[in-house]
Amino acid sequence: MYQIKILSSSEIDIFKWDNCVQENSNGLIYAYSFYLNTMAENWHGLIINDYEAIFPIPVKNKLGIQYAYMPAFTQQLGLIGNVKINNTKLINAIHSFLKYGSINLNFSNKNFTEKIVEKNNFIIDLKNNYSVIQEKYKKTIAYSLSKAAKQHFIYTKDDDIKKAVALYKLYNQNNMPHVIDIDYTNLKKLLLQLQKNNNVLVRKVENEKQELMSIALLMKDIKRYYNILNTTTEAGRKTEANYFLYNNILQELCNQNMLFDFEGSDLPGVKKFYEKFGAINQPYFNWHFNNLPIPFKWLKK
Repeated sequence: MYQIKILSSSEIDIFKWDNCVQENSNGLIYAYSFYLNTMAENWHGLIINDYEAIFPIPVKNKLGIQYAYMPAFTQQLGLIGNVKINNTKLINAIHSFLKYGSINLNFSNKNFTEKIVEKNNFIIDLKNNYSVIQEKYKKTIAYSLSKAAKQHFIYTKDDDIKKAVALYKLYNQNNMPHVIDIDYTNLKKLLLQLQKNNNVLVRKVENEKQELMSIALLMKDIKRYYNILNTTTEAGRKTEANYFLYNNILQELCNQNMLFDFEGSDLPGVKKFYEKFGAINQPYFNWHFNNLPIPFKWLKK
């Protein structure tokens, strides 16, 4: 017999919550309390028994209707833990709490419900040395790496989080209109928290004139490096600087019992880029539900 309850973030035992995230392989950085507290407008948590399993539920309120949503820079949440429970009970519990929502379930939630849409996420196992990782590169990457190698690029470490976020915002403001100023402000707060514990890495590529070509910002927990921000300048794109950047990142981070998480993507060009590095697809799943009464149900279609 499983006990299921849904609590507000202020009612949750944060120590037990975060321990569940940390101890389970499907507990990713997005589900930690500090991440949700910073990035979500508000959130609740579905809890099974004494935090044997958990399910984060970020929520917003519009026109008096509370609904589930995914905060910016939060890829996947869903059921965390290893319990054999009838998912119908969990779904009914969530539906009794919320009538509408869109939640990204984590990679282990494939069978949570039939009403889900698969989304791409590419990962590389870093446990091997660089030569083994490199052997899995696609042959089509050779041209790009060769072209980049002729540019006399410089691969360097950095710690300027605000600059990395500002560049990402500048280059993506047109194709990511749903990410607004408060989201970037919250992200900077989150990254500064992580940086205090050495859980942020900024790596960049410059040319001989010290002009920025490409930059990546990674978050880190005990399981993964998360490729949360990546920006390449126009000059960098023309000279394949991004290939040079990630090739060096993988060379630096290899030989660790960690995964490198590219964080996507369903965009064909980006997907192809990740696959060239031998990354494998570990999909996550979007669950959308609409049990609103008419006419609200029609308005939200």
